[in-house]
Amino acid sequence: MAQGEIKPSALKDKVEEIEKEMILDALEQSNWVKAKAAKMLGITERIIDYKMKKYGLKKVYIYKDGVSHTKL
Repeated sequence: MAQGEIKPSALKDKVEEIEKEMILDALEQSNWVKAKAAKMLGITERIIDYKMKKYGLKKVYIYKDGVSHTKL
């Protein structure tokens, strides 16, 4: 591509990046309570579940024994 040329998927990629960041922020602010995070974002819990799977967002628990577990 020539300098300054925008690739066809640039807008879609940027929108997805921003969406993922906003969902992650809402999940962290709501202590990973999906219903609260969805309400903060003005979407349904079903949509937040779908988006979490789409972007691979999982809460990681690390226990004292060093074992980590994930939760959707």
